[in-house]
Amino acid sequence: MNNKNNLIVPFLILGLSIIIGVFIFVSAWKSNQSANQTITVTGSAKKEIVSDLGFLRGTLMVQAASPEYAFRELNRQKPVLLNYLKNKGFPSDKVEFFTMNNYPVYEIGSQGYSTGRIIAYVYNQRMQISSEDVNKIKEISLDIASLVEQGINFNVEMPEYHYTKLAELKIEIQAEAAKDAMVRAQKIAEATGRDLGPMRTARMGVLQITPKFSNVISDYGINDLSSIEKEIIGVVNASFEIE
Repeated sequence: MNNKNNLIVPFLILGLSIIIGVFIFVSAWKSNQSANQTITVTGSAKKEIVSDLGFLRGTLMVQAASPEYAFRELNRQKPVLLNYLKNKGFPSDKVEFFTMNNYPVYEIGSQGYSTGRIIAYVYNQRMQISSEDVNKIKEISLDIASLVEQGINFNVEMPEYHYTKLAELKIEIQAEAAKDAMVRAQKIAEATGRDLGPMRTARMGVLQITPKFSNVISDYGINDLSSIEKEIIGVVNASFEIE
């Protein structure tokens, strides 16, 4: 009888240990399962911006029968262009000229191939102006083609409009997108009777800088330079624990 009583205590201890172990295991398993339950949402933020720096580029081009005449004619046209820009508020020291280029023009035969005979020479020179007054850049881009009335052959390019504070704005827009993601996750968790836990992961999407009211997007991002008024859109994909 005493031997049986002596065995009861160890068995009770063993049984109690097993129960405690199972309880700990189940609690840890539930905790782990809860931690593994996440919700993934996409947050976005949009802000309107106005370009604060504009560029206008174009090329003076002359074609003539001899290289000497083409060179002289190009140099004749440059002062006319500079005078036009000066009257628009751009003195000569604000006009940047690039290296002058030249090349021969070959005769094309009836079969569509070059005959090797030079029939003309082309001389051209590219120039650039820039200004923080983007509306002035736009105005000149629309009017400069009128130089043809003075015998000036100027090929104008599309103006570019930049926003110089983009680096600071990127941080701000991405932070706002992350906040939006958290708000969306919170509402989903509340709707299902759960509590929102800490953020597990976050991935910043590419920025979309588009003309105002545009709905064009790209997987690789967009950096519009064609419009003065723009919209910048940031996206964040975030995962949160739910409890």
